[in-house]
Amino acid sequence: MKLLQPPGWMPPKGYANGIDARGTTVFVSGQVGWNAEQRFESDDIVPQARLALQNIVAILREGGAGPEHIVRMTWYVVDKREYVASYPALGAVYREVIGRSFPAMTAVEVKALIEDRDKVEIEATAIIPDDATETLSPASGTGLE
Repeated sequence: MKLLQPPGWMPPKGYANGIDARGTTVFVSGQVGWNAEQRFESDDIVPQARLALQNIVAILREGGAGPEHIVRMTWYVVDKREYVASYPALGAVYREVIGRSFPAMTAVEVKALIEDRDKVEIEATAIIPDDATETLSPASGTGLE
């Protein structure tokens, strides 16, 4: 996998502008912040994001992938101000669950999500490289700090 960073562009923080990858593709549908019994444990965006990310990792493992294979994520949030205000805590949760792999990402504020208590939904695409030793290394200057 190769990060795509045009010359002269400032490095993004916490994501990649683009990724070139080849291999087996694993698609993970939007995961919300509930547990395996489909129950919300919190109404706060940070614990919900932690559970959504943990759910993604569990699904990836079923497909033979890990968080280091994620090449694309889309975050849907119901309140962009809450999301932005939570950057430090979200960054810490992200690094705790996903590590220091920063795929191409998009975040979108939506009017609502299907579950009434849901604050965040995250979908992911991973590619397991044909060469099993290849992983996406962190881009310099990224870090959701």
